[in-house]
Amino acid sequence: MADPIGAWPGELVPAGGGEIFVRMPPAPDGAEPALFVHGLGGSATNWTDLIDLLRKPPADRPDEPALACEAMDLPGFGFSPAPRSGLYTIDAMAGAVADLIDKRGRWPVHLAGNSLGGAVCVRVASRRPDLVRTLTLISPAMPDLQPRLLPARVVLLCAPGLGPWLLARAQRMSTADRAAMTIRDVYADPSVVHPMRRAAEVAELARRDGLGYASQALLASARGLVAEYLRWGPRSLWHDAARVTAPTLVIYGSHDRLVRPAMAGVAARHFRGARVVVLPRTGHVAMMERPGLVAREMRELFAAARRRVPASGHSARR
Repeated sequence: MADPIGAWPGELVPAGGGEIFVRMPPAPDGAEPALFVHGLGGSATNWTDLIDLLRKPPADRPDEPALACEAMDLPGFGFSPAPRSGLYTIDAMAGAVADLIDKRGRWPVHLAGNSLGGAVCVRVASRRPDLVRTLTLISPAMPDLQPRLLPARVVLLCAPGLGPWLLARAQRMSTADRAAMTIRDVYADPSVVHPMRRAAEVAELARRDGLGYASQALLASARGLVAEYLRWGPRSLWHDAARVTAPTLVIYGSHDRLVRPAMAGVAARHFRGARVVVLPRTGHVAMMERPGLVAREMRELFAAARRRVPASGHSARR
């Protein structure tokens, strides 16, 4: 097993009424902008391997445009400080993502999100279609009220009193044990995780344990997501999905313990003209577990979008 690449460098960017940490590898002039949004409890480093594959044209398609990839830490996660508003709703996160795209001054972007980040990206794409060139969703956390064990854990975190107690109890476990539990939850095959990646996850958990706002960010974000699951009608995420006009790819994992792979059928009915894929032997974080397959699917999406609409893009800053 070859050693993995390190996390891309990053910087704090004024956006969303505060600051957002953005990681980015070098990109040539004229590269198409792309932005990646992580899931609940994740960070920009979740996209490291996929970005490494996407940022350069593949060897068999050297004429494809390069991508200027950026991966953000949602407010309160990774190296992004807690939002000044104190809000962790889907609307607030979508506003932060849209504002970041606006502030970076290069749009429309290829927008990608996983889990919670997928739900956020659906809201952005539906309400700010001018910002989104293509939309890729990996195990998006869209409303699904069928009971499952791991999602029930998220619901319990939202209960007043019980959520903080459960989180405090989990934090009494060693960081190594907590990292191992998370990996078991989100990978179909935890053995594919390189020891260096495991060590990085342990170190990140230890770092976040020392942040005064980390628990609040996790609890409040879980509550914001569950609130969306209970919302129906014109303000629901599935209603947003039906309004998305950007070319869309939705990827599910056959062995996802958090988002039912059967939701692929629901997604196919709501996202107009979307390509919906279920990857075999894959869990909740396909971009980490099967980055090569995800990159191949995303390149097909980008190629189809280029054939459909010539890209004009924008470069002016507002």
